Amino acid sequence: MYVVNRFRVPADGAERFRDDLDAAHAVLAAASGYLEGRVGRNMDDPELWALHTRWANVGAYRRALSSYDAKLVVVPLLSRAVDEPSAYEEVLVGVPLAELDRVVDADGPGGGDPGAGGRRASN
Repeated sequence: MYVVNRFRVPADGAERFRDDLDAAHAVLAAASGYLEGRVGRNMDDPELWALHTRWANVGAYRRALSSYDAKLVVVPLLSRAVDEPSAYEEVLVGVPLAELDRVVDADGPGGGDPGAGGRRASN
């Protein structure tokens, strides 16, 4: 699964925000189940930033957010995120949604661990 958090940051706060974003990303990257992540800024709207992280499963992400360091560094940053859903499941390209829904039903809410039969993107 992956998470996309977007942030609206005025230009005069960009340097400080970038430091905070880098610190939060470092805490998440140290967590068990973290696979990869990126920090970006929108090319058309430089006040729009994004943090994209990929996780082994939803449980790993939730555990990462509950760590002491995350509560001190990540959670305050995420409180500044654009208020929108941020967690996404990876789906197989070309697989009908009805078939994907059967996998969710078998694994429970949020899909399963990709290593245990859950969904993964093949692209």
